[in-house]
Amino acid sequence: MRAVAAVLAAALAVGAALPRPGLLPHGPARGDVRLRPGDDESSPGVPLRPAPRLYGRAARRLYVGTNGVISTQDFPRETQYVDDDFPTDFPVIAPFLADLDTSGDRGNIYYRQDNSPDVLDQAVGYIQAGFPHTTGSFVPTNAFIATWEDVGAYQELSQDTEPSRKLNTFQAAIAYNDEDTYAIFLYPEGGLQFLGTRPKESYNVQLELPARVGFSWGDGDDPKRDGLFHSLASSEPALWNLERESNTGVPGVWVFHVGSVAPLEHVEPGAAPVRHASSSADYTRTLYSRADHYSRADHTSMELPAQHSSDTLHPDHGPPAPALQGIVPKGLPASLGQERSRRLHSNVDGSAQQSYSANPSSYSSGHHGVGVEEDMHFNPDVFTYSAASRETCAQHHGRCSPHAFCTDYATGVCCHCRATYYGNGRQCLPEGAVHRLNGKVSGSLTVGRASVRFQDVDLHAYIVGSDGRTYTAISGVPQPAARALLPLLPIGGLFAWLFALEEPGSENGFSITGAEFTQNLEVTFYPGEETVHITQTAEGLGADNYLSLKTHIQGQVPFLQENTTVHIAPYKELYHYSNSAAVTSSAQREYVLVAGTTNQTLSYRLRQNITFAGCPHTRLLARQRLSVARAFTLYDSQEHVLRYALAARIGSAGDNAENSPVNPCLDSTHTCEATARCQPGAGMEYTCECAAGYRSDGRGCRDVDECAEGLNQCGPFTVCLNGPGSYRCECHSGYRPAEDGQGCVLLAPVSNPCEDGSHPCAPGDRARCLIRAGGQPACECLPGYTGDGISCSDVDECAENPCHPAAVCYNTQGSFSCRCHPGYEGDGFQCTHGSTQRLTPCQHERLYPREVPSGPSPVSNGHVPQCDEQGRYRPLQCHSSTGHCWCVDAAGQEIAGTRTAPGSTPPRCGTPGSTERPPTMCERWRQSLLEHYGGSPRSDQYVPQCDVEGNFTPLQCHGDSGYCWCVDESGREIQGTRSEPGSTPPCLPSVAPPSVRPSPRPDVSPPATGTFLLYAQGQQIGYLPLNGTQLQKEAAKTLLSLHGSIMVGIDYDCREKTIYWTDVAGRTISRASLEPGAEPETIINSGLISPEGLAVDHLRRAMFWTDSGLDKIERARLDGSERRVLFDTDLVNPRAIAVDPVRGNLYWTDWNREAPKIETSTVNGANRRVLVNKDIGLPNGLTFDPFSKLLCWADAGTKHLECTFPDGTGRRVIQNNLNYPFSIISYANHFYHTDWRRDGVIAVDKETGSFTDEYLPEQRSHLYGITAVYPYCPGARK
Repeated sequence: MRAVAAVLAAALAVGAALPRPGLLPHGPARGDVRLRPGDDESSPGVPLRPAPRLYGRAARRLYVGTNGVISTQDFPRETQYVDDDFPTDFPVIAPFLADLDTSGDRGNIYYRQDNSPDVLDQAVGYIQAGFPHTTGSFVPTNAFIATWEDVGAYQELSQDTEPSRKLNTFQAAIAYNDEDTYAIFLYPEGGLQFLGTRPKESYNVQLELPARVGFSWGDGDDPKRDGLFHSLASSEPALWNLERESNTGVPGVWVFHVGSVAPLEHVEPGAAPVRHASSSADYTRTLYSRADHYSRADHTSMELPAQHSSDTLHPDHGPPAPALQGIVPKGLPASLGQERSRRLHSNVDGSAQQSYSANPSSYSSGHHGVGVEEDMHFNPDVFTYSAASRETCAQHHGRCSPHAFCTDYATGVCCHCRATYYGNGRQCLPEGAVHRLNGKVSGSLTVGRASVRFQDVDLHAYIVGSDGRTYTAISGVPQPAARALLPLLPIGGLFAWLFALEEPGSENGFSITGAEFTQNLEVTFYPGEETVHITQTAEGLGADNYLSLKTHIQGQVPFLQENTTVHIAPYKELYHYSNSAAVTSSAQREYVLVAGTTNQTLSYRLRQNITFAGCPHTRLLARQRLSVARAFTLYDSQEHVLRYALAARIGSAGDNAENSPVNPCLDSTHTCEATARCQPGAGMEYTCECAAGYRSDGRGCRDVDECAEGLNQCGPFTVCLNGPGSYRCECHSGYRPAEDGQGCVLLAPVSNPCEDGSHPCAPGDRARCLIRAGGQPACECLPGYTGDGISCSDVDECAENPCHPAAVCYNTQGSFSCRCHPGYEGDGFQCTHGSTQRLTPCQHERLYPREVPSGPSPVSNGHVPQCDEQGRYRPLQCHSSTGHCWCVDAAGQEIAGTRTAPGSTPPRCGTPGSTERPPTMCERWRQSLLEHYGGSPRSDQYVPQCDVEGNFTPLQCHGDSGYCWCVDESGREIQGTRSEPGSTPPCLPSVAPPSVRPSPRPDVSPPATGTFLLYAQGQQIGYLPLNGTQLQKEAAKTLLSLHGSIMVGIDYDCREKTIYWTDVAGRTISRASLEPGAEPETIINSGLISPEGLAVDHLRRAMFWTDSGLDKIERARLDGSERRVLFDTDLVNPRAIAVDPVRGNLYWTDWNREAPKIETSTVNGANRRVLVNKDIGLPNGLTFDPFSKLLCWADAGTKHLECTFPDGTGRRVIQNNLNYPFSIISYANHFYHTDWRRDGVIAVDKETGSFTDEYLPEQRSHLYGITAVYPYCPGARK
């Protein structure tokens, strides 16, 4: 302990980070094994003797990987996990999960198992520092240590680049004994010199994904929707703090309890007083597992109390221990149609992180699961076993689950689940898996004196089979019934019995009944003696093995005031199994109503029986006891969801339970009439008392007619209706129940101000009316108008000179038009002289010189070019005013390095046709891929083959794999020509294209009409239609596939129905019409390095793009002509770009890490200025909404989605928990963005900021740009 004491003392004395000696001893001298150098290497499995407990299982082997991870199983290919967020689909301990590389002797990775006293002493010192109150007696017997020493990030190297000098050092240790296992992460001072790595698929797109630090169980079948996880850090601020903060008191040292012989539901972080190397962060925000922080989205507050201040976590006080810490996830599904899967957790920097599931009906709370995949091949109808007509397994084995075996008995057959499954044999589910149950609830209730009916509202239950926890949510029950059902925990109690954790020798309900049964439940409340009957019918396993259930509730329940909470203490309940077809139970249960400072204890009696079709040859225990350790009930008034949660186990009823007498009132063997209540007495005694609503007539109990005798309390505007034992008050037509549960109030008609004309908006030809939350109207000016929506004035678009110089602009209300001068032809945005052939670019520029922006200008502004006799640019150009001269290429672009000062000898310029042949598409593509492969591609990587003229050779092959195919003159694969290894397809040289356009190729799929999204996904453009604002995922498809391309930026020209995109692999900008038969066309193929963002101005027939390789923003006409540079200064990493065609403004982002910003100018390059440069990090995505006139961006650094007005005012955060957004588009009341962590399209509601849906393409790869395609042009009308 001396070594660790010295380290602790030194670190605590100065509040400094962990020195390198603070790492556990490592290296060859300590017997470490060195992992083979490389980019994606893994060690052999290291046998651990004895095996530690890890994530609830014995870890018999551990594997160490290059990418900062340890696992209990060998690793998949890094592409399956290295860029993804938690959870992973295999078990992971991740001190720094990123794309690391030790090739070329860049660092070492060591690992070993050790039981040396000095190592164990140092490890236990850190553990006891992190858990000062619970590990005093912990003595580790072994430790497993993995050290990453001076390792680098994966880097694409070429002849011109050198390896980065930023190297990381960190360590992970697992210390354990027979009972407990602890993990230690150590980050020495200066050990983390880089915080993220570039994805391999990013090509020339400059992106870094932050590393992930934490743990993942990896239990599920689907890595995106299953498994527990705990995240310590996944953002740059959190990673930066790893070596500066701690949960042990020593900056850079983090400890976690990760295994125990006792149940351990989640990773437990150390909770020692926090010491900061720099005191800028509040570490206490991270002390609880992500798996235990439930969603706070939509500003609801249904989670259990969480600790957020350093005071609450001080070891002198200890953390609060709410009775249900970690049992009730707030994100329990509300309804199948609107449910969103959420996890909200805290990182080191305090930032919230939210993730979501592709399936709208998926729920996650750290635990998040899917239905069990199982094909059912049996008759789902209920059947019984009959001795009269003997059945055999040969005849009826199809009744059994595929995971069961059939047994022949003398009188019939029975099905029994195989090992690792449980159920009644006809339905079997995996042991310990997560299950779901969906159903509908209908009812007719009298609440106090009010009558409430509801039909087919949604019920969802989520079951964690491994520890017997069940969560039930019922949405849509109207008030006051929803609140009155809070005490009725038995509704969710059925699922607690069905899926209770089984003690040895016991069976839960599903093991006995399977998924087909009927439960009848009667609950009588005291002291009012209100009685309600509940029938729940299970109808088997549906799609994805979700259980299906119908529930009907009828009767009377006590009225509960608003703001009343219900508390139910842990309880035990005895179940009687009379035969193979019936289960009964009865109990008396108390509950506490809490309203403010007032507590009231009430009770109810319940009786239930469950009937099912069981196997007559199965011998059941006569009795079993259900023990509910935790019970919770609440009503979410914002989401209108009633929730129940229970944690239960089932076991033996006890040694004396078989023979102990049961009072007749409790097992329904009493002789009281149905209208009387059995009141238990001492021992076996009982009395029969008339229930409320009945009175004795000397022989029995008869009903009291409260309506006729005036004993009712029905209020105004009601009708009293008598019923057996009670009465109900129904409202007159046009009235609804009042909140007091007795009277009725006038039913106010639901008004829509936008429809009835009571809104304050401007006339419909100037503004539109939108209904916001709460039914309040909001007004927005239509495009072409400006104002607050109540008052809208016309925008004079002509003031921005949107028309061609040879045209006249005419402003109209809400629009404008352009008309060419007499003698010219065109649409006003492009005019040509009618009496001559089309002007060359040089002639056009002479007639219509480029506009000179106001303010300081480069010397070439105002220059009128010189053209030769054919209208081409003369190679030598000189400015008539300044005297500067320079050489130009055939497109009129200045050749760098040729400009001379006034008075000096002009440069010698060749003729445009004498320059070297420009590289062809094949040569550009080949060069781009060679650069991507680091100059030396592997034998299995594809490199295009070009002939001496630069054309694609007809035969192309994929490295030495043997797979070959034929291509056309553009390098696109000819369908049906791909061959297997060993045979080569006969390919003909390219011929001239046919005069008749061909039918669409198989890789070009024209979309349907309507509004849809288009997204770029590397080599393809995807099509995702919208139904309103909902994603129609089932109709998604690939629109266009271009092998070898990496399409990044994408936009749409609504006038010509054409998509445009940038290609960073081909270094081109291309377009393709959405009309059938159209083919892609490259319009710009020179002067580009890394074209990323792209924006189309459909009014000016122009496009704009960013090039992060050249640090330029350029503009050209949609056919590629009239190209010119708008900006090439004060740009570092320009990415996203957006245009407002109506007002003629341009916007772009620059994610320069030193000074990120969002800028704007006119579309002609005038009035450039910074809009946003504070509180932004990596502004990847940018969109302009023409309806709300808001500029919005998605930031992968701050994780924010924010909006502002075009002048930079009115900035507000829409969503603060994005993952890693790349591109964003606005449509109607939603944003849609591509995400690099999810590899999908995410939908976000503009009003609430909530995630509403997501689409994950089947083919997993990064998504880049996204745009929306309207059936109309959203700009001005022509």
